[in-house]
Amino acid sequence: MRIKWFSLVRIVGLLLVLLYHFYKTRYTGGFIGVDVFYTFSGYLITGLLLDQYANKQRIDLLEFYRRRFYRIVPPLVLMILVVLPFTFLVKQDFVADIGQQIGAALGFTTNFYEIFTGSSYESQFIPHLFVHTWSLAIEVQFYLLWAFILWLLAKKKLSTQKFRGTVFVVSSILFVVGFLSMFIRAFFVDNFSTIYFSSVNHSFAFFLGAMFATLTGIKETTVRFRKNVERWPKSRTLLYFIGSASLLFLLSVVLDFNQLLTYLFGFVLASLFSAVMIYSARVLNDQTPTIKEPVFVTYLADISYGMYLFHWPFYVIFTQLMPNNLAVFLTILFSAIFSSLSFYVLEPFIAGKPVVLFDYELDLQGFKKWLYGLAGLLVLVMMVIVIRAPKIGDFEKNLLVNSLNQAQANVNRTHTLIAGDANAMSDVMVIGDSVALRSSDTFTELLPEVQLDAAVSRNFTDAYSIFQNHVKNNTLSKTVVLAVGVNSVDGYASAIQPFIDELPKGYRLVLVTAYNAKDSRVASMRDYELTLAKKYKYVTVADWYKTAVENPTIWRGTDGVHYSDTGTDGAKLYVETIQKAIQKAAKNPAK
Repeated sequence: MRIKWFSLVRIVGLLLVLLYHFYKTRYTGGFIGVDVFYTFSGYLITGLLLDQYANKQRIDLLEFYRRRFYRIVPPLVLMILVVLPFTFLVKQDFVADIGQQIGAALGFTTNFYEIFTGSSYESQFIPHLFVHTWSLAIEVQFYLLWAFILWLLAKKKLSTQKFRGTVFVVSSILFVVGFLSMFIRAFFVDNFSTIYFSSVNHSFAFFLGAMFATLTGIKETTVRFRKNVERWPKSRTLLYFIGSASLLFLLSVVLDFNQLLTYLFGFVLASLFSAVMIYSARVLNDQTPTIKEPVFVTYLADISYGMYLFHWPFYVIFTQLMPNNLAVFLTILFSAIFSSLSFYVLEPFIAGKPVVLFDYELDLQGFKKWLYGLAGLLVLVMMVIVIRAPKIGDFEKNLLVNSLNQAQANVNRTHTLIAGDANAMSDVMVIGDSVALRSSDTFTELLPEVQLDAAVSRNFTDAYSIFQNHVKNNTLSKTVVLAVGVNSVDGYASAIQPFIDELPKGYRLVLVTAYNAKDSRVASMRDYELTLAKKYKYVTVADWYKTAVENPTIWRGTDGVHYSDTGTDGAKLYVETIQKAIQKAAKNPAK
């Protein structure tokens, strides 16, 4: 039984995810699209199992697992086999440790792989091609566990009503446990990705969906639900549906992955709005018996799972080759093609069902050899890529080497005196992020007197802790260069001010403007920093943003934050920009 308008729930979840990945700076909270899917999956799976128990007084666990296998695994395998040949178009960094990624994806353990490798969901310079399968891993883990729990409960031979009530109580308890685990743990972690990837912390959306399933049902509905169908006017039902969907889109523009409130209230609100949307869609189905769901809506819902699987690796690859909007267009096109082939051709073919495409039944028996041959060729290509893939990419390797060089340079640091305030020129400390870290060799070459303290993913909060520690220990250099910002664009004004307020007398501060080709907000931060330099004579700006815009060639094939690793132009331009600012600061008065 297909419920009309459930397709719109799937489409809303998919659209939120796509907007987040394609235009992350506008839809900073679009990651809640995954929670829409989670809530819907909890609802749908629980509802179907409740229907099965109501009809047969038992649950066929193996049959459930078999259906899930045929729906989940073929598109996943196809995605991996199809995407990998495209990696020949980009640098080897994108296939670093790809064998482990494939194994984690096929073993539905990507979330654990990302946690154990210390990955950050939002701050990956060379994004894992299959990182998005973390959500699929948690979903499959839920299917395995929840279906098993319901199967055990079914063994008690309860009445249908008592069974439904028991499922409600169990899912309520698990919902509370999951939500509280995220809520409490959010206060004690430095990296929110460990919560986001966690099967326990991020599971409550499934159980909220399960709770709502016990209140409605899919085919075997409850008395209360049927009364709501009769009593609610359609306008009220539509208001609930459209209102909850609108609130989800509102969350997608106000939530932020690295904000505490997102984990305290954001995810649970997203799940609640999703549940209301699902419930109202179920009511609307029974209130509109003569209205058919538009064919295009049904089509988008059918391929939504495939679109989720294919879009991320295609987008990562295409953004390395072309501008973002063109990459988005080709990503959607390729994803739609392969998702359609998967849903309408591959999945029924593997399951032994008739293959029907646009109302035409296709006989693929005569093409079996060709299909198997193509599959074998793709598997061979995959094996070649896995065997040739480096364990660690050049980008990460360079960061590691630069970290070691930075430590050594700080130990052997010497001071040189240049015209101007001698202390300001020779006693310099750079507190930087990964861009500064990548430039450590050039710092040693051009500014050997500088003490560089840079680290991956460093933001204003992390930099302030380092700054404050030096102030307390009286080890702060006379000129402090603050080269962070790209990892903490929101709230930059309140984040920068403490550096100015707590800078000791007789010291100078240099602010390095951040650059991110994919985030227009850094321009506003740069403008604000320029106003600070006018307001405070002891504050100078090293305008990396301006230098970056004026030298577009250093950004070819990059993430838009870290200059190209081909040649040394990017590093030289970056350090020279800071060098000029230090020289300018030395001629200005200290605080």
